Amino acid sequence: MGNSLKAIVAFVPSSTCQKYLLEDLEEMPVDKMVDLSGRQLRRLPLHICSFRELVKLYLSDNNLNHLPPELEQLQNLQILALDFNNFKALPLVICTLKQLCILYLGNNKLCSLPLELRLLQNLKTLWIESNCLQCLPEVVCELSLLKTLHVGSNALRTLPAQLRCLQELRTIWLSGNLLSEFPSVLLDMPFLEVIDVDRNSIRFFPSLAHLPGLKLVIYDHNPCRNAPKVAKGVRRVGRWSEESPEPRKRSGAVIEITLDEKPSPPPATNLEPE
Repeated sequence: MGNSLKAIVAFVPSSTCQKYLLEDLEEMPVDKMVDLSGRQLRRLPLHICSFRELVKLYLSDNNLNHLPPELEQLQNLQILALDFNNFKALPLVICTLKQLCILYLGNNKLCSLPLELRLLQNLKTLWIESNCLQCLPEVVCELSLLKTLHVGSNALRTLPAQLRCLQELRTIWLSGNLLSEFPSVLLDMPFLEVIDVDRNSIRFFPSLAHLPGLKLVIYDHNPCRNAPKVAKGVRRVGRWSEESPEPRKRSGAVIEITLDEKPSPPPATNLEPE
């Protein structure tokens, strides 16, 4: 079905047209997964909400800006992908899906998140990158099981101190924000394994050598004058992360110093968040 035809059919509410969009998806799939990504949908076909045993629902790359209240029937849903849509606010019905473990909300138009998000206490992965967030919503800090947080490509200038409460958090992606200083709260999170602050405005990096869980730090494309110090075996991606010495000013002169140890080679350039 061509995209142009899909876009036209998406406006027509008749059951025949909706079945056309669903491509005869009339019964619950055996694998309990429905993928309607890239269908030019402007509203979710209500028929999907009758699949009460559904575990995975992918609605990426559509034209959605709201969801029907009937979505609440999907109480077994664990993965919901809503990235690359037109949401300006998070539909509150999502917060009723208490079994959700993974929620993709990237590439929308979100400026905030509702307090009701705290009801998703099983959430382990939250992607809210490429939205309109000027600060990290504090409600995120109440998601106690969160392991992966991707909030890159927003307009963050700082992080809330409450973030340290997320003791299960292992990976945080902050690339492409407006950070002028390394977020101090991250220094109090020894359980972090991956820190990505690529493409910000950080001029100085504190030592990260005291973080025992750290495995990878990405700090490239910052106007920094030093590389973050890390413990042996921790990979760094950024300026002076390999053999070339970093500069240090002393009495107005720039001298060369040798890194404490030679770090492992950086990962491939196409590294993607987990």
